Amino acid sequence: MHSCEGEMVIDATIEKIPYFNAPIYKENKTQIGKVEEIMGPIHKYMFSMKTSDGVKAESFSKGDQVYINPQKLLPLERFTQPSAPRGGGGGRGRG
Repeated sequence: MHSCEGEMVIDATIEKIPYFNAPIYKENKTQIGKVEEIMGPIHKYMFSMKTSDGVKAESFSKGDQVYINPQKLLPLERFTQPSAPRGGGGGRGRG
């Protein structure tokens, strides 16, 4: 976890990918911010967190843990395995 221009950059330790704007919590379930951007390689990604009002990014240090709701995570397969092509009507028009 690193502070950068009032935001935090967090090294992810989970395989699933967070939604944009997913809330981030401390251990006591207090919301401290939201996911802003996701960056880095797919298997070792990081994300930036925009802090909530009254929360200073500098108050956290490297090694601190933050938490995210498991319902706000997407499986890695959604990004690594392309989905099957969807039918587009097959060219059957009127006429």
